[in-house]
Amino acid sequence: MLEDDMIKAAAEEEPLIQKKYEGEILCLEMPVKVEFNHVCFKKCRFVSCDFSGSMFYNVKFLNCDFSNCRFQSCYLKETEIWGCKGDGGDFSQSTFRTTMVEEGCYHYANYEGTLWDGCRLKGVDFSEAFFAEVKFKKIRFEKVNLSRVDFFKTQLEGIDLSDSNIEGIMVSDTFRELRGLKIGPMQAMDLVRFLGVKII
Repeated sequence: MLEDDMIKAAAEEEPLIQKKYEGEILCLEMPVKVEFNHVCFKKCRFVSCDFSGSMFYNVKFLNCDFSNCRFQSCYLKETEIWGCKGDGGDFSQSTFRTTMVEEGCYHYANYEGTLWDGCRLKGVDFSEAFFAEVKFKKIRFEKVNLSRVDFFKTQLEGIDLSDSNIEGIMVSDTFRELRGLKIGPMQAMDLVRFLGVKII
C-alpha cells in the first residue's frame, strides 16, 4: 500500500495526507519526491530509498529503519522521529524545524549543511556522524552520544552539551567551533587534547 501510494503521489504531485503505515517494507529503485502531511510510519523498513527533496509536516517515524537511505534537501517540520535506525543515512542540506529526534542510532550519518531550528535531540546515538557546516538555532541536546562526530565549521556557541558524550569530537585547527560551548567539568578533559596538553 505504501509503495503504491507514494508512486501515485509523486506522479500526480499530490501530497499524502492523514495516512498511517505499519510494518511495511519499501524498496523503491527510483527516487521519489513527496509531500507528507500528518502521516505516521510505525515499524516500517525503508531499503535504499531516495526521498531527496521531500517534505514532512507533522509526520511520525516510530521504530522505523531507514539506514542508508537518502533524505537530501528535505524539509521537516513538527516531525517526531522516535526509536529509529538511520545508520549511514544522507540527510545533507536538509532543514529540521521544531522536530524531535529521540532514542535511535544514526552512526556515520551525513548531516552536512543542515539547519536545525527549535529542535530537541534526546538519547540519540550520532557516533561518528558528519555535522560539518551545520546551523543550530534554539536546539536542545539531552544525553546524546556525539563521540567522534565531525563538527567542522559548525558553531556550537551557546549549546549545552554538559550531559552528552563529546569524546573524540573533531573540529578545525583553530578550534573556533568550540567557542562559547557549554560543557561539564569532566568533559573538559575530552577537549584538552586540542591544546596539546597531556593529563597525567
